[in-house]
Amino acid sequence: MPSASCDTLLDDIEDIVSQEDSKPQDRHSSRRQVVPKVRRRNTQIFPEENSPPSDNASDADLWLLNSCTVKNPAEDHFRNSIKKAQEENKKVVLAGCVPQAQPRQDYLKGLSIIGVQQIDRVVEVVEETIKGHSVRLLGQKKDNGKRLGGARLDLPKIRKNPLIEIISINTGCLNACTYCKTKHARGNLASYPIDELVDRAKQSFQEGVCEIWLTSEDTGAYGRDIGTDLPSLLWRLVEVIPEGAMLRLGMTNPPYILEHLEEMAKILNHPRVYSFLHIPVQSASDSVLMAMKREYCVADFRRVVDFLKEKVPGITIATDIICGFPGETDEDFQETVKLVEEYKFPSLFINQFYPRPGTPAAKLEQVPAQVKKHRTKDLSRVFHSYSPYDHKIGERQQVLVTEESFDSKFYVAHNRFYEQVLVPKNPPFMGKMVEVDIYESGKHFMKGRPVSDAKVFTPSISKPLAKGEVSGLAQ
Repeated sequence: MPSASCDTLLDDIEDIVSQEDSKPQDRHSSRRQVVPKVRRRNTQIFPEENSPPSDNASDADLWLLNSCTVKNPAEDHFRNSIKKAQEENKKVVLAGCVPQAQPRQDYLKGLSIIGVQQIDRVVEVVEETIKGHSVRLLGQKKDNGKRLGGARLDLPKIRKNPLIEIISINTGCLNACTYCKTKHARGNLASYPIDELVDRAKQSFQEGVCEIWLTSEDTGAYGRDIGTDLPSLLWRLVEVIPEGAMLRLGMTNPPYILEHLEEMAKILNHPRVYSFLHIPVQSASDSVLMAMKREYCVADFRRVVDFLKEKVPGITIATDIICGFPGETDEDFQETVKLVEEYKFPSLFINQFYPRPGTPAAKLEQVPAQVKKHRTKDLSRVFHSYSPYDHKIGERQQVLVTEESFDSKFYVAHNRFYEQVLVPKNPPFMGKMVEVDIYESGKHFMKGRPVSDAKVFTPSISKPLAKGEVSGLAQ
């Protein structure tokens, strides 16, 4: 039997140690320097999302496999990764929404699991798993019975990109969408306090970050569980963003942003906030939205988009569409097509509906697979029929350079509307605000030529950490 199956099974130790978790009021006074332990043997851990690692995986003693439960293919890939690890006699620790939502699935039996709110305790789980034990930490973090946002924000970590800090402002959501499996894993809304989020942003800028992304299942719902709201958080954050650095706001559902349209328009016009918002509509048919339990109608979505387009000139609105939701008729789908044709969204995420086990939508009569595929292709064809950036050729723009393109031929930058601009690979540009002239455009990008006499502005207040360097360690 592969060692990943583990030799012995421990009881869930959640209740034994959760009382020792630090509370919000203790977090700043109890920070301790974290020193990585050196094992006597060559123990290696390779984390990977939904797939086995590709580099030196065979040399590792343990595989740490992360997962996503949004779509069936992602979970299938996760399952195959587990099988591969077991075939190679690897110890296995599972993370993410798949094991959190359904920890009793047969293919997860005997394997260690680190819950979505327990990632700060991954070292405990790994060490016990290496010893041959199976440990499962799936509980929620609470303070006096009230659910907390999750793991501490000030934990040491390694940024994928040293120039970009990704901050989760809340976990869970307030909705009950009939197709969503993530709610089973993430639960109801739990927001981090504003002071903790501001402190995390400050620390990031002190470590050379020049761009912050705020993320969650629904940023618009932030604070409703702790007596505050998203605009209050954003106004506090912009106070600590250095000149030339930028903030990008994550996905928000229409119902909650409707309450703050005036304030959100002011914030999205701020010079240190990208004029960009991701607002999933999912369908332009009210009957489909009702079946999804999305808690808004298409008129609400239009009101949000129209208001922001008027008050925030040039704003980029990204959205999501689900094709082939149960009960969607040809007429329903055509309403969605008309919406895309009307607004010509520059960023559109088109998803074929997948029934997720255990969700109400999975029990409904399904649209035939061929119909779903046909509608997905039709909508993709509409999306690719227009060019969102052709009219910007000849413009002069300020762009923030943060990464390298996939083909390694360009640096990737973004203008104030979070539109992608490719610039020449000149090392002094990285992490800088550069002025460029737009000379070419594609479906998803523009190309910019640096202005010859323009100054290169450095937004970071500190030198960025080296790639792979640990953030958050006490100096």
